[in-house]
Amino acid sequence: MVEHSIRPRHLTAGLAVLLALASPGFTRERGKDPFFQYVAGTENIQDGSRGNLEMGVDGLTFRTHDSSVSVPYSAIKLMQYRPDVSRKVRKAKVPWKVKPPDGGGKKNRYFAILFDDEEPKRPRHAMVLKVSPEAMRPYLAEIDLKSGKRVEVKGYEEYESFR
Repeated sequence: MVEHSIRPRHLTAGLAVLLALASPGFTRERGKDPFFQYVAGTENIQDGSRGNLEMGVDGLTFRTHDSSVSVPYSAIKLMQYRPDVSRKVRKAKVPWKVKPPDGGGKKNRYFAILFDDEEPKRPRHAMVLKVSPEAMRPYLAEIDLKSGKRVEVKGYEEYESFR
């Protein structure tokens, strides 16, 4: 009969491997998360930075690995989700640091937000995030509910069934 003994060193190493496998960062599929990409705006975020949109009680926050932008719901003046960036957003009098992309397509993919700063003397801000319709769907109702404002959605047949 062979006896197996578990040494504390082996137990600790095994536990460390199990914790690593169970951690959220390890189990996420690469390319699926984060869902949002910064493609235009007035904020100090690098063009193309990927991040997540967090819905808080008082506002929404776009968070990347090295920066974040918080937007109080009360400061939001316009929200749109469209296949392109609308003329209204493009022509907004904001100090663009990254200009909005041209063109579009058939499916909605740009979530644009125009918002004011908390200080009245500062100019209006803008943020345009690229996000797929599948990733954006769950956010639309929550944004409407928490902000008390509607996201203007450019409809197309597949999307209309969810609104």
